Amino acid sequence: MPEKKVNILAIESSCDETSAAICRDGEILSNIIAGQKVHEQYGGVVPELASRAHMQNIIPVVHKACRDAGIALPEIDAIAFTQSPGLIGSLLVGAQFAKSLSLSLQKPLIAVHHMQAHVLANLISEPRPSFPFLCLTVSGGHTQIVVCESPLKMKVIGETIDDAAGEAFDKAAKLMGLPYPGGPLVDKYAQTGNPERFLFPEPQISDLNFSFSGVKTAFLYFLRNAGKSTVYKPEQTASEEEQEAFIRDNLPDICASIQHRIISILINKLKKAAVLTGIREVCIAGGVSANSGLRQAIRETGEKNHWNTYIPEFQYCTDNAGMIAITGYYKYLNKEFSDLSVISSARSEW
Repeated sequence: MPEKKVNILAIESSCDETSAAICRDGEILSNIIAGQKVHEQYGGVVPELASRAHMQNIIPVVHKACRDAGIALPEIDAIAFTQSPGLIGSLLVGAQFAKSLSLSLQKPLIAVHHMQAHVLANLISEPRPSFPFLCLTVSGGHTQIVVCESPLKMKVIGETIDDAAGEAFDKAAKLMGLPYPGGPLVDKYAQTGNPERFLFPEPQISDLNFSFSGVKTAFLYFLRNAGKSTVYKPEQTASEEEQEAFIRDNLPDICASIQHRIISILINKLKKAAVLTGIREVCIAGGVSANSGLRQAIRETGEKNHWNTYIPEFQYCTDNAGMIAITGYYKYLNKEFSDLSVISSARSEW
């Protein structure tokens, strides 16, 4: 008699994407994501609006994930959901739905850490890294270097001490007047620009931690000074008309230059981590891993340093339930279940 296959339903609702996925024995059968355009007019995610949108989207998204996978709810063996970190209201929508479904179906509940899931997105499809591997996890809220010794054993060896790389991209875009979400637009314009035309400072931090606040400040003054300086000099402050004209006339080069600096900060720390750990299996993950400049940089750096590099498919870079499903699958195999008392948390501790 053939061994029973393990079907995991996963739910992701940590920020402004409502997502559901079905995983069978480690294979993602469906990965449905519903975005929320309501935030565009506000220039960023509005937590209360995000929670309301999750409540509207979650049932249709779960229904479509099951339908596309050809799996009925009674066939589900466990329900995985994002427990932390994220917007607490958004997390609660996914958590309460998962708990209700777990209770009604009498199926195990699996709580998943969002950042752990980003790392394990690299295990969804071939080629897969061998253990141990390093993962540079870069998103709007987090920037970390993680040593992954097994699917469920990870250690953060470097992280941002202030802002995340994704936040730096979005803030740079906002300062240039680009619409939300601005990070992908910076990447788009950077592809036709000169990354060496404008120079921005790189923070001098001796360990594996990151800092992006100084780069953001330098970029702010660079725009206020219409490119004359990256430091505060009242006598060089340009008029609003001059600032707007400077950005308009130099947009590709400005985007390419700030993107180049953010990526160089990430890559230089990753190179240092590889030397210190001796690990040559190297991955990237998180929303910023969809950035074309970072994807190219990781490949080129890998070739120069004889790394084996791995980059998730685009659909598994941004927030998605596929990564929650693969994490839930490994936790299911290890019998790491939660009960209905499990509490959602906005905090990011592992």
